[in-house]
Amino acid sequence: MESLKNKKAIITGGSRGLGKATALAFAKEGMDIAITGRNEEKLKETVSELEAFGIKAIYSAFDVGNYEEVQKSIKNIITTLGTVDVLVNNAGIAAIGSFNEMEVSQWTQIIQTNVMGMYYVTKEVLPHLLSKNEGDIINVSSTAGLNGNANISAYAASKFAVIGMSESLMKEVRKNNIRVLTLTPSTIESDLTIELGMLEKGSDHVLQPEDFAQLIVSGLKLPRRAMLQSAALWSTNP
Repeated sequence: MESLKNKKAIITGGSRGLGKATALAFAKEGMDIAITGRNEEKLKETVSELEAFGIKAIYSAFDVGNYEEVQKSIKNIITTLGTVDVLVNNAGIAAIGSFNEMEVSQWTQIIQTNVMGMYYVTKEVLPHLLSKNEGDIINVSSTAGLNGNANISAYAASKFAVIGMSESLMKEVRKNNIRVLTLTPSTIESDLTIELGMLEKGSDHVLQPEDFAQLIVSGLKLPRRAMLQSAALWSTNP
């Protein structure tokens, strides 16, 4: 198995939920980490937790849907870390509403954040991985990207797009020893699912963010000759 110690990772949406769980899992492996998000206080709190593992942890507060902010922030992050080995595209938003009831502005914002945000960040990180001829990109989609459902048209559309973009990128950069993993998690107990009213806090029968973080770590530890192309976890007790 590959060692992750001293590798450098960028995790978008890293202050809570799956992003935070992944950051903590990386820190336990000895990786240096940069987390991003829009809530500076939560980012600071998470960085403090990460530093307790004796690794280098930094944060950058910006909107992944704003390309100018992404360009500036990713450049600063990589300069501070010295390099980048792993990118986890986790930042995303969601809303529930019928096709006609949801405001056009909200529909557009979901696409801008979930699709364009992932594109912007990857576009700024990828040249660094290409120059090293090695790296890993983990893109978080959803089971909503595999099957649409009522009242989540914007979210489903964004996650379908993520899968298409991620799978296309995977085939493009395999020759450069860059592995691209597309995750399609089923319902996870997170701040997002609780805020949307999909779950109650403390739901012991559903997946936890730590479950997927463990899967990500396992995928990264595979020998470089092996690539986990896609992965989905389901709870054993629906």
